[in-house]
Amino acid sequence: MSPSLLPVTPLDLLRVSRHRIPAHGLTPNTSIQNRPLLIYHGAFAPFPGAAGPGASAVESHMSAVGAALPQWRYTMYSRSHFHSTTHEVLCVVAGRARLCFGGEANPGRVQPVVEKGDVMVVPAGVAHRLLEDLNGGFTMVGCYPPGCQWDMCYGHAGEEEKVQGIKGLKWFEKDPVYADEGPALAEE
Repeated sequence: MSPSLLPVTPLDLLRVSRHRIPAHGLTPNTSIQNRPLLIYHGAFAPFPGAAGPGASAVESHMSAVGAALPQWRYTMYSRSHFHSTTHEVLCVVAGRARLCFGGEANPGRVQPVVEKGDVMVVPAGVAHRLLEDLNGGFTMVGCYPPGCQWDMCYGHAGEEEKVQGIKGLKWFEKDPVYADEGPALAEE
């Protein structure tokens, strides 16, 4: 393993949640590309007796894999939003939080609790927001495919052309965490 790659939970032990979230109002969610929201539970598992990797180590790992490059460290906005220009990979590097995917009013929404070590592969068009920071300091590393810049959409009138652009976005050629194997590659 390359020195810049972190030890990750072996694929045969990785628990992955797959969520297909229906469109709601002007928010397409997973319907537009038919790619599920993926949550890799404990992908960046802590070493026995250790607190797990920090933001710098996760950023190095993501850069070394190269499928989704780190662009920021932050929590998640508390307002539902989605991106029309890129898929997003969110790596939890501190804390625990309850999130909402799909929009608060959507009966098909998903509200998982995520924690340090979890990774979310969020297809373009999937609304997401922070509902509750459960222990303070919830922080993620936000990553995007090379050359992609994220935008902000809110499911409002006037965003229809942006939403249609999601149809043409390429999916990952490598899994963002596991490279040549991994759950994102099985979603075709």
